[in-house]
Amino acid sequence: MNKNRETPVIIIVKKRGHGGGHHGGAWKVALADFMTAMFALFLVMWIVGQSTDIRSAVAGYFQDPLGRADEFGSSIMPGEGAQTSTVRPLTPSEVVDLRRNRLGALAQHLEGQLDEMTDLGAARDKIEIQLTGDGLHIQLLEDSTGVFFETGSAVPNPHGVQILTLLGQELGSLPNAVRIEGYTDARPYAGNSAYTNWELSADRANAARRVLVQSGLGSDQVVQIRGLADHELRDPAHPYSACNRRITITMLMEYAGQPDTRPPDGLPSDSTARDRPSQAPETST
Repeated sequence: MNKNRETPVIIIVKKRGHGGGHHGGAWKVALADFMTAMFALFLVMWIVGQSTDIRSAVAGYFQDPLGRADEFGSSIMPGEGAQTSTVRPLTPSEVVDLRRNRLGALAQHLEGQLDEMTDLGAARDKIEIQLTGDGLHIQLLEDSTGVFFETGSAVPNPHGVQILTLLGQELGSLPNAVRIEGYTDARPYAGNSAYTNWELSADRANAARRVLVQSGLGSDQVVQIRGLADHELRDPAHPYSACNRRITITMLMEYAGQPDTRPPDGLPSDSTARDRPSQAPETST
């Protein structure tokens, strides 16, 4: 054969890319981490949206899952530690203590917030916060110059709006029911005889409600608004004193929509003042 006529053999080698190759199981680990992170995020968002009771219960569970460490200690020996899977329910008195402690913590927080408001000036001394048998009792006291309301007016002034806005934000953090009351001194309302201290005290209480609700207090938390005029004076010996003019906001021990839970004996209560007959002379108001 003629060697010059032989056809050479051409070999073509193709390199394969790695775009569609197998990557192992690393993606499964990344997906699992992502799903775990999303679950944790939604769990935190759910907890944040719950009431204080539920948040405290969740926190207590992680601190003491079986709920018996306070009774048996922390030993792992049978009979000496938390050996039961049944969570002990709270007694009514323990529920009251829990709610009272929360109101006490809120009172301390409010005191700190008010102390930081340096622009209040002398108005700071006109705000009283006290934990009573009824609940958290907050009083906005007036004087002859008009601290939170102008004299004879039911419209809050800038200091009144500032304080009521803060109270609405803070009181709205708890689900407890709220009662708002307005009071005046025994001096008859000047001007139109058809508008008396009864209307003025009720209008001031309702004006306070509007600012509180606009600032964060739940409208369903307000269970009572009362205008008491010159009855139940703060200073019965001086019925015409300006200190008798005030707005009281009481965050009650019970929750909104729930029956009253009476606190244990021994706590101070403002019921004594409410039951005391007024020493002010009767007026047309």
